[in-house]
Amino acid sequence: MHRYKELEIWKKSRLFCSQIYEITSKFPSDEKFGLTNQLRRASVSIPSNIAEGSSRSSNKDFSRFLEIAVGSAYEVETQLLIASDLGFVNNEESEKIAGELNEIVKMISRFRTTLKI
Repeated sequence: MHRYKELEIWKKSRLFCSQIYEITSKFPSDEKFGLTNQLRRASVSIPSNIAEGSSRSSNKDFSRFLEIAVGSAYEVETQLLIASDLGFVNNEESEKIAGELNEIVKMISRFRTTLKI
């Protein structure tokens, strides 16, 4: 069992989630139940799956939850690209947030390799 609040991947993904909320607060109001909701849910899923997986009794189970967190990260990446295509996010902001997301994915992937399965 891991203490998720001590994991850098959890801390970083939690802060990332807050950034997504800030970015999506500027989206058009008619996107409230569309892209805004999808981005927020997918971003919340990243630290949530890390936390949930850390409570599992085996590293194999934890690794599976980390895999789901990476899937959610790719979901966020896709949705950010769509938001950029629609002009909801400017290129500079999009590149910055994509870089942070990429770092989170790398951190999760590296951490998964350290788990003895």
